[in-house]
Amino acid sequence: MGNKQEELETCARLQGYDLIGITEMWWDSSYDWSVGMEGYRLFRKDRQGRRGGGVALYVNDQLECMELHLGMEEEPTKSLWVRIKGRTGAGDIIAGVCYRPPDQGDRADEALYRQIGAASHLQALVLMGDFNHPDICWRDNAAERKQSRKFLECVDDNFPLQVIEEPTRRGAMLDLILTNKEGLVGDVKLKGSLGCSDHEMVEFRILRAVRRALSKLTTLDFSRADFGLFRDLLGRIPWDKALEGRGAQDSWLIFKGHLLQAQE
Repeated sequence: MGNKQEELETCARLQGYDLIGITEMWWDSSYDWSVGMEGYRLFRKDRQGRRGGGVALYVNDQLECMELHLGMEEEPTKSLWVRIKGRTGAGDIIAGVCYRPPDQGDRADEALYRQIGAASHLQALVLMGDFNHPDICWRDNAAERKQSRKFLECVDDNFPLQVIEEPTRRGAMLDLILTNKEGLVGDVKLKGSLGCSDHEMVEFRILRAVRRALSKLTTLDFSRADFGLFRDLLGRIPWDKALEGRGAQDSWLIFKGHLLQAQE
């Protein structure tokens, strides 16, 4: 954080945030004395072996919380997870913060996806962080790069909602907020940069009142699907003709349309 620490503490006092997630830190043990913040409990995961890439989560010390360890300790992910106990009549929330380096390999990606899957099935989940997938088009649920398509598969398997709608760094949407409960996250705003950072700060509200509301999202029961019919319906499509002269994006939209139609 360096020169941003004082500015961060000022923002925390003025806004009264319950949670503050930070990615791409440069902390190590030499920062232990300077990174605490009055009124908050600090959870952190420093990057081992090189500078940069750590994550941290400040939690209001009036909230009862505990760190969760998802997956194996040796798994090379830059993420941490905290369970925050709900007040009377409200369920617990899992808050996660993640930094995915642009050059992260398949092994670390798969480990992260396992953690996301485990967290999403525990409680109401809010996961924030810098995932470095600038090629994803969230409107069309499509991406150019293989790594980004794998991430979309993970999101489709575990989350109904990604709530950021505006670019967070130089026209790219790198920073995301993912939640597995409809209506849990709202009032999302970009708040400018902290210090000399080139990323926008993202402010949002966790809407505790709707935590136990029933989701209106339809969940398909694939255990009852007729996959033979599904393959037959897709096999009837003259794909060469349907995709002739189309670019990658148009081809994806055509394929997706036929896929969803067959699924119904």
